[in-house]
Amino acid sequence: MHDIIPFSNSELERTLWRVLQSRAFQRLRRVKQLGFSDLVYPGACHSRFAHSVGVFHTARMLMTIVHQYISNSSDTKESRALTAALVHDVGHGPFSHAFEKVGKRLNLKLANHEEMSDALVRDGEIGEILNSTLGSGFAGDVADILKKDGVKSVEHAVVSSQFDADRLDYIRRDRLMTGTQHAAIDFPWLLDNLEIGALPEGVDDEPVGIIETFVLGPKAIYAAEAFVLGLFQLYPTIYFHKATRGAELIFVELLVRLVKLVQDGSRKATGLPDAHPLVRFARKPENLDVALTLDDTVVWGALSQMAEARDELVSEMSRRLRDRSLYKCRDIRIEVQKALDPDGTDTDAAVLSIDRCCTEIKQKLTEWISEKEERSSDILLDEASRSPYKPLSESKGPLDRINIRTESNQLVDLREKSPAVKALKPFKLLRAYSRSLDSTEGESLTTIVQGEIRKCLTTAP
Repeated sequence: MHDIIPFSNSELERTLWRVLQSRAFQRLRRVKQLGFSDLVYPGACHSRFAHSVGVFHTARMLMTIVHQYISNSSDTKESRALTAALVHDVGHGPFSHAFEKVGKRLNLKLANHEEMSDALVRDGEIGEILNSTLGSGFAGDVADILKKDGVKSVEHAVVSSQFDADRLDYIRRDRLMTGTQHAAIDFPWLLDNLEIGALPEGVDDEPVGIIETFVLGPKAIYAAEAFVLGLFQLYPTIYFHKATRGAELIFVELLVRLVKLVQDGSRKATGLPDAHPLVRFARKPENLDVALTLDDTVVWGALSQMAEARDELVSEMSRRLRDRSLYKCRDIRIEVQKALDPDGTDTDAAVLSIDRCCTEIKQKLTEWISEKEERSSDILLDEASRSPYKPLSESKGPLDRINIRTESNQLVDLREKSPAVKALKPFKLLRAYSRSLDSTEGESLTTIVQGEIRKCLTTAP
């Protein structure tokens, strides 16, 4: 996608080349960017490694624009930002965000990619490489950028903003590798119309100063619209695909059960040997070196062993992942929409009624599932929401929005300038997964969902 990505002979890029060769960074070759998406899009096998190098390359392109507008741009700030762009994803575990859900369920700190990245950059091998060449404290400054700490600058916008190197890489990379025809953007035109502007920054509506950040010229407004729309379209199309999310749910149930068995002294029931990386992580989840042994290939390689486990849940979930025998999906929110808004008006009142009904159904299903105790995995719930673009009132400042320079030389938020962006509404989903929609659990699911929808219809305005 980027053709050749050279590393120069500068001190910074020689150092970053060493970072790229580190064990922690090379592990990203074995962590897929899109987790289980290749179960739906077979070409989506690209890695976090490729994405990270692409983000670094894109960040360098953005930094050349900074140089055009800010002659006194700090070399140190630039170096920290480019380093942060390269290592921003170094902490992702196997299947990325699905592994983070395991961490949330079990309170495992290093399953959070931000915590893992912070540890690797601040205290691990990567930190040692950075500090030994670029000065003591350099790694800590990079880690602070990744945690979004410290004073914000235009260099921070390269790494983390509504129009940063991360988004500009993955919107094109994920589109290319999945083969979807959604989300096309005019990348050269966007960069050609990118400028630096000064915007007021404040706390509680009180101005405290100005911040320099990226703005797009007036000729790029339609390209900016396509960027926002394209990024948004990737969620229902790819990231929230029902099969992908279904595989993630099975993976989470498998890993949660595995960790609990190991920690309860029942390792033999998992089917894995004592020295297996997953077993070691379950025992020492705070150990950075142990966490570094985990990647997608470790999990895939363990599935056949776990499929023979004595524990029924471990065995079943392993076989389902290995053989792509996923639970059947029931799209509850779609059912509610058809019942409460059959004409598809999508008015604010209709959306509010649908939201309330989905909340009631989710609560009822959650109570029913909790009563099943050991068989709680018979029904798996999935709820998610994605906002296409935050309103100005909800943004965290100038870096959290896309700014447009108007023909009259005013800087305005894209949402205020573009009727298309302003009209966009969040994408929401509520789904339930079961072994079979015709099973006892599936029939009970139908009874609860349809019963709650009938109640919602009687109380709808």
